[in-house]
Amino acid sequence: MIHRIIILCLLVFFQSYVSAEERLKIGLVLSGGGAKGAAHIGVLKVLEEKNIPIDYITGTSIGAYVGGMYALGYSAAEIEAIMMTTNWDKGYSDTIPREALSFKDKETRDKYNIPINIGYSDEEVKMPAGLLRGQSMSQLLRSSTNLIQQLGHFDELSIPFRAVATNLATGEPVVLSSGSIVAAMQASASVPGALQPAVIDGLLLVDGGIANNMPIDVVKEMGADIVIAVDIGSPLVGNDELNSTIAVLNQLSTILTNASAEKQKALLTDSDILIRPNIGELSTTDFSIMPIALPLGEIAARENSSRLDKLSIDEAEFQSYLVAKKQKSEHWLNEINRPLIKVVYDNESKVSEKLLADSLDLDVGDYVTTATLEAGIARIYALDKFERVDAEFTDTEDGRVLTVMTTAKSWGPNYFNFGFSWEDDFSLDSVVSLDLAYTMTNLTENGGEWRNEISLGFDKLLGSEFYQPLSKDQDYFSRARVEYELKDWGFFENNQRILELRQTSYRAEAGIGINYTQNGMVELGILGETGDLENDLWGLGTVDYTGYGGYLKFAYDDLNSINFPTSGNRFTFNVYMRKETYDLESFDDSSNFSMQYEADWRGAVGVGNHAFVGIASLATVDKDGVFTVNVSELGGFLNLSGYHKNALYGSHKIFGAFVYQYDLGRDVLGMTEYPLYLGTSLEAGNVWTQKDSVALDDLIYSGSLFLGIDTGVGPAAFGFGAADDGEKTIFLFIGKNW
Repeated sequence: MIHRIIILCLLVFFQSYVSAEERLKIGLVLSGGGAKGAAHIGVLKVLEEKNIPIDYITGTSIGAYVGGMYALGYSAAEIEAIMMTTNWDKGYSDTIPREALSFKDKETRDKYNIPINIGYSDEEVKMPAGLLRGQSMSQLLRSSTNLIQQLGHFDELSIPFRAVATNLATGEPVVLSSGSIVAAMQASASVPGALQPAVIDGLLLVDGGIANNMPIDVVKEMGADIVIAVDIGSPLVGNDELNSTIAVLNQLSTILTNASAEKQKALLTDSDILIRPNIGELSTTDFSIMPIALPLGEIAARENSSRLDKLSIDEAEFQSYLVAKKQKSEHWLNEINRPLIKVVYDNESKVSEKLLADSLDLDVGDYVTTATLEAGIARIYALDKFERVDAEFTDTEDGRVLTVMTTAKSWGPNYFNFGFSWEDDFSLDSVVSLDLAYTMTNLTENGGEWRNEISLGFDKLLGSEFYQPLSKDQDYFSRARVEYELKDWGFFENNQRILELRQTSYRAEAGIGINYTQNGMVELGILGETGDLENDLWGLGTVDYTGYGGYLKFAYDDLNSINFPTSGNRFTFNVYMRKETYDLESFDDSSNFSMQYEADWRGAVGVGNHAFVGIASLATVDKDGVFTVNVSELGGFLNLSGYHKNALYGSHKIFGAFVYQYDLGRDVLGMTEYPLYLGTSLEAGNVWTQKDSVALDDLIYSGSLFLGIDTGVGPAAFGFGAADDGEKTIFLFIGKNW
């Protein structure tokens, strides 16, 4: 009996195999169309429902993504689940989250808040080849496709597959048939100007839609007898919509892709099937329309039911087809569950391999998951030294080999940084600041950096700083800095400037430190300063001064935003010991030592669309009763909001605030790119000249009501602040404010 069952199963398998060999081969062609690519899933669901096997797949752009996923062995339902739960908008931002940066890089971003990538080398100014580097998009694609190895050929997949890109140098189509399927998908979808060109086999590759948006010829060359082509291209718009530069550029792009698609459609025969979902009016860049596009794909496929039904096979044969497809996919899925036997670094930068390894934190013997790999890659990318960080697996008999590829920024190694802020309280005094820096990197084996900077506006500053890591892992460092500053101290009454004191200073610092964690550092050093104060204040005229001594700095910072945080903490504690000398005959003890202490904290907790922020600041100088230039300031937005910026000066400061932020933009207005906060604050603080005068009874209480937004170029806020002593202000600021 058992022998008969075995023989019967073999006969059924042989019959299905023979029928599969005899039936006509079906090729599926999926065109490009951005977010409208969800319609492809709808078509796939109908094909599966009708028991239509696919023998070959070709795709362009989003069609290469959906087609590649199907070729890997995913079902239509599985692709739908992945696409609908993926935040595709993240793929269009390569900004490193602030909380992931090192403490040093956080400070740089906070000061130089304009995200323009400009560098200088080889006697020319350089910029990236695209607005985006493609780092986040590759992460999304890698997460979708799991940790599949590089393939000798895409014929090894469950369904033979090809992706089509465009050679940027020649404009000719390039058919990608081997290697990394993630790289192939991304190359096929790299929109010129928006995403940097992909580099594969030395070719600069961009969106395949330019050269061949519907690669029917490719699938026919693969061996397809019958073609099912799905067209989700965009129609041309009318004159009334061509009213902006962006609209014109989009129209030109559509002309190119439609021209290539029409040329391919001419290759279709009467036995082929063209499916055109009714998605012409939908956006290609707004991924929120995917749930709308998907059922439109189903509808379009069902409209072709009579023709598609002729391609159906019986249930037993289709199940055999699915089993064979699953077995092929299990081959590479099984490889994923094997341990690492080696980690190789293909490092096209001057960052040490030790620093890369420490950041990746994956070792021989580890079983790598998508989450652990992406976390490691994100840590390397957060070093902010690279244009791209990628990873690929090669499977061997003994286990997996992981190759990490790092590409240095093409516009480096020397960079320009820009910062800007403008604050106005609708008085005669606006606070404007413009910052510019030029940083030279990779000056030493361990990654030494030399930054020269200039600040114009409210404060004027010229500075030069050399930062030298003392080890390959950059845990230890030395730092030397010199600067010249010209600063105006404004003294206010009723929020009106009544007197100015001008300070000119020359400073130098030198220290050594340790980055005890990615988010924190400790530094110990020496300092010196000389300068003068000029005004007729108190009839003193010009006062010369000098100061020298030492300092200790401690810092920790994992805030996700310096201005409108929703998580994390920032804490700094500084101690300065100086011998200060002033040319003031009226002060007998004007050359005493002084100790200055500064402590600042800001922390945030987010709950849904609500955030609660705490702020505290304490400062004191023990040089009591004697004039000192080392004073603290109060005044401005969330810093005693009823007062003009830095309106209060004193040797001793106490300040605290509680801030509530409601994300009005996301919760009510549907804004997804940037949050719009409706906020309010309760604040208390004051400054004193003498320690004996410090009293909580003297605290000034203030509050504010504001609308704020955190954008890619820094924050902006508009609001009203008032203090209990009658001071009040309407404030508006754009750019950094801290």
